[in-house]
Amino acid sequence: MKFIIAIIKPFKLDEVREVLSGLGVAGMTVSEVKGFGRQKGQTEIYRGAEYTTNMLPKVKLEIAASDELAPRIIETIQQTASTEAIGDGKIFVLDLVSATRIRTGETGDTAL
Repeated sequence: MKFIIAIIKPFKLDEVREVLSGLGVAGMTVSEVKGFGRQKGQTEIYRGAEYTTNMLPKVKLEIAASDELAPRIIETIQQTASTEAIGDGKIFVLDLVSATRIRTGETGDTAL
């Protein structure tokens, strides 16, 4: 099993979610986060005053997936979330040792 963490631009969330649902992704966790990378923030104007913010709004997706489905999920997120501009985000993939469905006690891939 794999645990996929993707940081994407907020306006891409609905599109990514729809495409992943079509792949058979049964669920995911979504969090609103802030951060920066090479983009190094942005300059904005608020009430006539210019200020620089170094933490940009992003969306963090967390998905537990079977080893078979994970490569397709990663490829799909990369293609769907890309705007070909700096700040599109990152995808991290971790090995998932165990998963347990609380309600039924199912473990492993059946818990996903």
